[in-house]
Amino acid sequence: MISYEEALDFIHGLNRFGTKLGLHNITKLLELLGNPHENIKIIHVAGTNGKGSTCAMIASILRSAGFKVGLYISPYLEVFNERMQVNGENISNEDLARLTEKVREKVFYMRENGLGSPTEFEVVTAIGFSYFKEQAVDFLVLEVGMGGRLDATNVVTPLVSVITPISMDHQQYLGSTLRDISREKCGIIKQGVPVVTAPQEDEAMAVIEDTCRERNCSLTKVINSSVSRSPDTISYRFVNGGIKGMTFDLYTPKTDYPGLQIGLMGRHQLDNAATAVAAVEPLGNSGVNLSREAIYKGLKGARWPGRLEIMKEKPTVLIDGAHNIAGIKTLKAVLEEYFYDRKKILVVGILEDKDYTEMLEELIPVADTVICTAPDNPRALSAARLAEAVSNIFQKSQIKVYAQEKIEDALKLASSLAADEDMVVFAGSLYMIGHVRTLLNKQH
Repeated sequence: MISYEEALDFIHGLNRFGTKLGLHNITKLLELLGNPHENIKIIHVAGTNGKGSTCAMIASILRSAGFKVGLYISPYLEVFNERMQVNGENISNEDLARLTEKVREKVFYMRENGLGSPTEFEVVTAIGFSYFKEQAVDFLVLEVGMGGRLDATNVVTPLVSVITPISMDHQQYLGSTLRDISREKCGIIKQGVPVVTAPQEDEAMAVIEDTCRERNCSLTKVINSSVSRSPDTISYRFVNGGIKGMTFDLYTPKTDYPGLQIGLMGRHQLDNAATAVAAVEPLGNSGVNLSREAIYKGLKGARWPGRLEIMKEKPTVLIDGAHNIAGIKTLKAVLEEYFYDRKKILVVGILEDKDYTEMLEELIPVADTVICTAPDNPRALSAARLAEAVSNIFQKSQIKVYAQEKIEDALKLASSLAADEDMVVFAGSLYMIGHVRTLLNKQH
């Protein structure tokens, strides 16, 4: 059998084939593997931001109800095995190596017989389905990789389709307008399958509503305010909260949930939490009974590392995986609401294919010092070019700008500049955040 390291080398070696959206390769690959994705109860989650948090909350609720729950996410934060979890435990190195070898044989067969050449994400998705089938999970919470319509995960017919907030991202693949991107995300909506959506911009909501009408799907909308109950909305009321979490009241077509708690920071997480509850309520139509206790316990226990996560105090170190303009605006809102009185050292690293100018224009004004670095990814923008972009945008600003190509050096510099009462914020790319999180945990 191949080793864990050989398995990862094979998987990551496939990235030279790039991103090829489409379902031909994954369909054939899964067919050769015996269609492991069939007969699994799936909650399918697409969107631009909030997918990971929403998936984590859905999985936590189902686990609290006593079910065996698979969770498929991308990308990972610190270790590859995070991408496939059962009841919060990552796939083991041994299982990953064994299943990779099994999938690799089919990939070679496809190539040799002119049947296609699966990409990295397609191979990882096939490994994931094989693992969850072996584990006989009661439910699989399945996060879309990119888009929806042509994403490798879109070979399933789920129990419910979930759309988290849609915004501009991956335009080179998904389209240049919010309407185009929304159409791609709505590709996961299947004929007659219930749909749940988080709050959306009007343009995105119109596409979701049209798609649900075309495909005869019920649509439940999360409304981020307290309104009178209606059959197709879930609404909530913020009660109180801060950096340790929040309390809110939730109103669904079926019942009220006063005093729900989540341990995650940021008002946007209330949208995600409400969406998660909205996603599990339709499961009752499939004979799945979830107690109120499971909702309360599941939301309170949900964790999602690397998103507005405080890693240490004195100085306060916060890491956030914001990597598009919508995520950056959410981070900025949290910094202005909870940390307005702190001197802030911002360590930023961004991929070259992102709209980094708009991201910088939004975030830099809240910082006193900026340290530019480069995420551990071939698509990374160099620290020097990022620093040049910051300087060009804020020519007359008093903000100090540094460039440190290596993340380790950026962390050292930030630590040396920060007093106990200051704050260090790492943001711009999940690839950077994962590296930083590993370094900080080693320090502890």
